[in-house]
Amino acid sequence: MNFSPRPSSVVLAACAATFAITLAACGSDTETTATTTSAPSIDELVAPSITESAPPAAVSACPSAPPDAAGAAEWNLTGTTGSVAVTGSTDTTAPKIDVTAPFSVTETQVQTLQAGEGPVVADSATVLVCYMGVNGRDGTVFDNSYERGAPVDFPLTGVVPGFQKAIAGQTVGSTVGVAMTSQDGYPDGQPAAGIQPGDSLIFAIKILDAAN
Repeated sequence: MNFSPRPSSVVLAACAATFAITLAACGSDTETTATTTSAPSIDELVAPSITESAPPAAVSACPSAPPDAAGAAEWNLTGTTGSVAVTGSTDTTAPKIDVTAPFSVTETQVQTLQAGEGPVVADSATVLVCYMGVNGRDGTVFDNSYERGAPVDFPLTGVVPGFQKAIAGQTVGSTVGVAMTSQDGYPDGQPAAGIQPGDSLIFAIKILDAAN
């Protein structure tokens, strides 16, 4: 299931079955109706797109092979309740997020798991990323572009604050972990993704490209 780190107040019921990391196109109830038989692709939902101008290497598929189960986590974080252990993706494997639930934080925390060598990402950049999102309350994966095998592009000005805090100021090529408060994610919840009010969220994000 595709999920959206856009504020829940702008997500319409008609878009509930097909979340993307940003749902800019879902602002109109004339484009998508409850009788739609096929969900629009991520490319149709996300605007603007940088994939046309991005170097071919940056538009590669998100790796989907399982991570090394025996590998050491790159980030271990003890929360207000519970804890998480996060390992970023590699060129061939998806990330891993292990949660001792219920996990929660009272302040959003960001950790650079692997530093990239590209330019710094501006606050208003449009970025191309692979990402995995986990609910701290129960440890469930609610969205995973690695599983879909395709990166997603979106403007940082159009996503929830926790995603902005995770990516802005990082360098292209970096892998980043973020544990975000409910206030920086979905304070009112996002029922279609199983997110309840008060849930802290954890993301592992690979920044493939950015247009500042």
